[in-house]
Amino acid sequence: MSVTIKSNILGIQPYVPGKPIEEVKRELGLTSVIKLASNESPFGPSPKVLRAMRAAAASVNRYPDGGCFYLRQALAKKWKLDPGQILFGNGSDEIIVMAIRAIVSPGEEVIVAKPSFLIYEIASRIEGATVRAVPLKNLRYDLPAMRAAVTPKTKIIFIGNPDNPAGTYVNDSELREFVAAVPENILIFVDEAYYEFVSAKDYPDSLQLVRSRGNVLVTRTFSKMYGLAGLRVGYGMGPRGLIAALERIREPFNINSIAQAAALACLADGAYYRRIARQIAAEKKVLCRGLKKLGVDYKESFTNFILIDLKKDSTQVAQALLKKGVIVRDMNFWGLKNFIRVTVGTKAENGKLLKTLKEVL
Repeated sequence: MSVTIKSNILGIQPYVPGKPIEEVKRELGLTSVIKLASNESPFGPSPKVLRAMRAAAASVNRYPDGGCFYLRQALAKKWKLDPGQILFGNGSDEIIVMAIRAIVSPGEEVIVAKPSFLIYEIASRIEGATVRAVPLKNLRYDLPAMRAAVTPKTKIIFIGNPDNPAGTYVNDSELREFVAAVPENILIFVDEAYYEFVSAKDYPDSLQLVRSRGNVLVTRTFSKMYGLAGLRVGYGMGPRGLIAALERIREPFNINSIAQAAALACLADGAYYRRIARQIAAEKKVLCRGLKKLGVDYKESFTNFILIDLKKDSTQVAQALLKKGVIVRDMNFWGLKNFIRVTVGTKAENGKLLKTLKEVL
């Protein structure tokens, strides 16, 4: 190849998503496949949301509203923020990329937990940053160690709350103490992709920190609880100055018109999604009971997925499950040897997982 690629790009291992259902059917000749690998909602959008999507589809010959006016107003009202404190991304992943691009220069540092959501590290390395990875402690964020990792070159600290893949969370007092101890010139990026699944009483009200601090950015998404993973709508909430700066590098029309209509309809159909939250919580309990009966260890999760310690070759087990039409996430790539991660599915999907896992083990 004659074109020269930057050396830091060639050293990056790309993110590998979970296999789509249709691909597994095609490759293995299966007629029935369930996917419990990507932390998607097992339930589709509400009828109200589907109607809104169909109505929006009639106007796709026009560009979408680049500023997401109506969705912005609805979220500002819901979270009691100024509309200028909200930023939209093609999934919250895009906001991660925007923040790093705007703030971090080559040779500067980003602090992440290890393991954690892989995009934090991948996007940082693309920008030429040095990534300081702080190991989890008992599968929880070690915030004192992350604070100790701060240097004059530190620009961003990422906190997944709850975290993927561990499923654990940082509580209110822990987060407040950490934020108070970190210099205000460092961005604290709090990724709350699984916010809607958490019922713990000591879970932080991170938006209070957004209102009181100038260096906290919180992201949430419509991909998980709201079931819009295929439409990619994420949003960030932070200080006006930071949001205005990130708007300068946001791609124009990054949220398509059908996605905007769907997200807005989700916010107007709270009763449906509260019911979905209860169903997923109930199914998670059933799944955990089933794992206990199988004698399989797992980590208590505050999300819609469970991290399972097989105490044996997870790649071998994941491949065996795949051949039987059950897609799970092998965590070897994340540095968690012998672990798999499974998404909480429907009653039927969870039953098939438990039955197939028993056969495989």
